[in-house]
Amino acid sequence: MADTTTAPTAPGVERPAERSPVKPILGLWVLLTVALEIFAIFVPARLMGVAAAKTMVDIKNSVTVFSISAAPVAALVWAIALYSLLRWRHGGGKEPPPEDGPAIRGNAGVQIIWLIVSSVLCLFLFIWGLVAMQAANAQSSTAKPLVVDVTGQQWLWTYSYPSAGGFRSDVLYLPVNRPVVFDVTSKDVVHSFWIVQMGVKIDANPGQITQIGVTPDRIGSYVVRCAELCGLYHAYMVSQVQVVSDAAFARWLSTSGGSHG
Repeated sequence: MADTTTAPTAPGVERPAERSPVKPILGLWVLLTVALEIFAIFVPARLMGVAAAKTMVDIKNSVTVFSISAAPVAALVWAIALYSLLRWRHGGGKEPPPEDGPAIRGNAGVQIIWLIVSSVLCLFLFIWGLVAMQAANAQSSTAKPLVVDVTGQQWLWTYSYPSAGGFRSDVLYLPVNRPVVFDVTSKDVVHSFWIVQMGVKIDANPGQITQIGVTPDRIGSYVVRCAELCGLYHAYMVSQVQVVSDAAFARWLSTSGGSHG
């Protein structure tokens, strides 16, 4: 069996001093932080598509803020990982790798700084989340909304308009700039009512009604999906949302057999 022990250093011969990793890691951290901050500002919100309601605008803003806040932390982790892979990797030669460096778990300064920075960051994000939730609740409390009953079942959505005599449709029509309240339920299993571009997402539970509100502010055609795995054809549980003017909404109700209330 081959001897894998490290040969002792000859008397009077000193090992070459290990270069401190602090400066190169800090350099990598600065470069990665700048790159990730630019990415966080311009990319995540754009990937979320068009916002058809202020609720979605607020969500996109929150994603941007959270990404900006997380960028320095992610950059630090990546910088340490990259430096470790590039500087301390073993070349695979016959000699075993040198002994590991000293552990940093006993470095009180690093621990204190990490604890303070992470605590401040978590507190900031917690407060931001509370403020965003209060703003969303204030938006949904507007008087005289249009009420739409939403029913999910395997694997389609049905929409009913109580103010139009209970008129039903498999396509959701909404008037622009008018508050809407959705009363959501399910006939069979748990679904999740998700209007992607409006930032509306809430569970549809059998035998129960969950409620969520939004004010669509952009005319156009948008998508409703189910965000809860609900069976074999879950991926095909998709329908359309048509946001139209008040006049177009009234015409649609009258021509489709509903009464405009």
